[in-house]
Amino acid sequence: MFAKLLLAGAAAIVAVSSASAADLPRRAAPPPVFTAVPVFSWTGFYIGTHTSYAFSDRQTIRTTGNNNGTGGITNTQLNVAQGRRPGTFRSEQDGIGNVGGGFGYNYQFTPGSGFVVGINTDLTWTAISKSYAYFGPVIPGVNTAPDPSNLRQRLDYLGTVQGRLGYAFDRVLVYGTGGFAYGNVNYRAAFLNPAGTLAYAGKFDDIETGYVYGGGIEWAIPTDNFLNRFNFIGSLLGSSGLTLKAEYLRYDLGSRNVLVNTTGLTAATGSYTSRFNTEGSIIKAGFNYKFGSL
Repeated sequence: MFAKLLLAGAAAIVAVSSASAADLPRRAAPPPVFTAVPVFSWTGFYIGTHTSYAFSDRQTIRTTGNNNGTGGITNTQLNVAQGRRPGTFRSEQDGIGNVGGGFGYNYQFTPGSGFVVGINTDLTWTAISKSYAYFGPVIPGVNTAPDPSNLRQRLDYLGTVQGRLGYAFDRVLVYGTGGFAYGNVNYRAAFLNPAGTLAYAGKFDDIETGYVYGGGIEWAIPTDNFLNRFNFIGSLLGSSGLTLKAEYLRYDLGSRNVLVNTTGLTAATGSYTSRFNTEGSIIKAGFNYKFGSL
């Protein structure tokens, strides 16, 4: 009898324990922790540097005479017509720029891929210059030796203030740009007599303004790319990334008339007007330090 009671009690305890265990929550492995991958955004300020190559293919220097010989004044119009002075002279320039730099701000509407707008200003030390020598023909009864002329054109630097509109494919940005351009130009004209004495001279050395337009491409280097090892300057500046860029621009700073007047060193009288224009293309390559969100 006692044994039956023990067996019954044990069975009851087992039944209660099983019911209690059924009420307890099951032990299961915790769900995996999801870490979001940072999405790159072009939004933020940037500052950078570049080198460049500038060239022109449409520049011309046109010279006209201002006098027709009336009143005993030198017939400068005839001198141009006869070719003693250069009438139209093609002025082509090209050269590798020394260095340039700039800064700007981009705003991307949707991180990852999407439209980007921005504003940028930069300055490029171009220092492209060309000097041209011209020797007029010997005209019987007029001169016994060629009349030398010298024309010189120079662009010291080119500055721009541009708007940007582009589309980002994650870390690659393709954009168009355009806006205001300015630069210091130097124009000179010197007309000598057959003996080599300076008879007429004129010059202009000042800032001209105009416009610029073009486009470019920029690549943001991933943080794990080996190129970022060279970003030690950016680390000191506190930049959030480094980008490589290439850009093409077409610039036009307009035209300028230069009065080429007598020097008083010869018996020549009257004057000429030489019209210079500055336009061309510039290709830039460099990098930017980016400051802002990833």
